[in-house]
Amino acid sequence: MDKHAFNRGLLKFLQQSPTPFHAVQTMTASLEEAGFELLDESASWQLKSGRSYVVQRNGSSIIAFRLGQGDPALSGFSMTGAHTDSPCLKLKPNAVMQSAFAVQFAVEIYGGALLAPWFDRDLSLAGRVEYQLEDGSMQSALLNWQKPIATVPSLAIHLDREANQNRSINAQKDMPPLLAMPMLDAGRFEFDQFIAQALQQQHGISQMHKVLGHELYFYDTQPPAMVGLNEDFIASARLDNLLSCYISLEAMLSAHEARADQFSLLVCNDHEEVGSSSACGAQGPFLRSVLSRISAQLSAGEPAESMERLIRRSLFLSIDNAHGLHPNFPEKHDANHGPLLNRGPVIKVNANQRYATNSRTMALFQALCDNSGVPCQSFVVRSDMGCGSTIGPITASGLGVETIDIGVPTFGMHSIRELAGSDDGWYLARVLRLFFSSGA
Repeated sequence: MDKHAFNRGLLKFLQQSPTPFHAVQTMTASLEEAGFELLDESASWQLKSGRSYVVQRNGSSIIAFRLGQGDPALSGFSMTGAHTDSPCLKLKPNAVMQSAFAVQFAVEIYGGALLAPWFDRDLSLAGRVEYQLEDGSMQSALLNWQKPIATVPSLAIHLDREANQNRSINAQKDMPPLLAMPMLDAGRFEFDQFIAQALQQQHGISQMHKVLGHELYFYDTQPPAMVGLNEDFIASARLDNLLSCYISLEAMLSAHEARADQFSLLVCNDHEEVGSSSACGAQGPFLRSVLSRISAQLSAGEPAESMERLIRRSLFLSIDNAHGLHPNFPEKHDANHGPLLNRGPVIKVNANQRYATNSRTMALFQALCDNSGVPCQSFVVRSDMGCGSTIGPITASGLGVETIDIGVPTFGMHSIRELAGSDDGWYLARVLRLFFSSGA
């Protein structure tokens, strides 16, 4: 796949994936179309060498894997990890806020969102709802309104003269999106009716009795785009970290199509932006559970020992975006470790183990880049600044697998619209194709 085809596919994937649920649905559909067999965690598995499989947890985390020939305890797995969630505005359970002059939805801030860019955007809503039918049965569905249904209007500069110099944002008071101006004597906005109408329009479901629960998120309806004089950049919501999910997905599909004999696996976890501590997050047992079931069926030795041998022969690439050197704020970077957009993937290093990279894993990834003909950069945060983290240290400490933290350099991380170089995702996909096909 050439760079332009890769980026067209990326833009389509981003547009189809406004929430982790939709991202996993989209990835699963691509994998099944390519011949991956969908597994049910609650069923007995009958795994076969040379076959490819996909499994979900919570509908928001996904693992896809390809089985080589032989015993995985002797070869280990080539593994990549990313996350499906992004900072955003999430509806509270009792969402309706109605006054005499406005209908709004109450929201929580999910993750470390950069809030200022959320103002004056055309917002839509998407996610998962659980509901009861008139016959008493409980059902679940994904919803996506797609069109703009809300906005968070700014306060005019005339009413806040210090807005450009000294403005703070109160998440409880300032962020509830505006949906409508209620008509006189129209009564209260009915949330269940709002959901029932969406179920009817999007799924043809007309017998909904009651909403039982929901996980719904606002998102920006402005579509992803190639921007810049020479289309140097990709601008979109949720590049952190759907860009990494897509890169891993395309590399896994390429290895599957080539019938590569390497044991390979990708995992995309939910809840990274809020700490990863959940059943489907990187701190949960999802990855270990899948590897244990593979090892139990394909390894010849004692189960516990075979599993540990598998892990010790594996390499895990934790893929999450890195902070690119911002042209307006170069002082925010260490002078020798400011990665540039369109100059290749980034190795992320931190002395305090906020990233899981060590000299051995760094060398292995650098060799993969060299063998792929791809440039490589490094990122270390300034010594007088705090450092974020990823699923890398969580996976490394929980599983015991050798791990490296890498990613694509971006601007505007955690904004409603982020910016990446149009070359870098394609560069990293080339490296991962080699990784999934032949190992490190």
